[in-house]
Amino acid sequence: MPERDVMLDNEVGLHARPAAVFSKAAARFESAVTVVKSDEEANAKSVLSVLKLDIRKGDSVTIRAEGSDEQEALSELVKVVEDL
Repeated sequence: MPERDVMLDNEVGLHARPAAVFSKAAARFESAVTVVKSDEEANAKSVLSVLKLDIRKGDSVTIRAEGSDEQEALSELVKVVEDL
């Protein structure tokens, strides 16, 4: 399962609107996508799961994808986080 680490640089972190943008992007892919912060893991396609991670500016997270479009999903979601 491929994974990439990315640091969140946006001022508000992955709060309501940015988390919704991220989860909506993740939902476009068939692959299972997971976000990991420290030892906590969340389904990237679920806004509530992402919000529970309490990802703030400066936090480093790992995005993992597994499935038929995993590489595409991973690349796109890293870009989404970097562009927030």
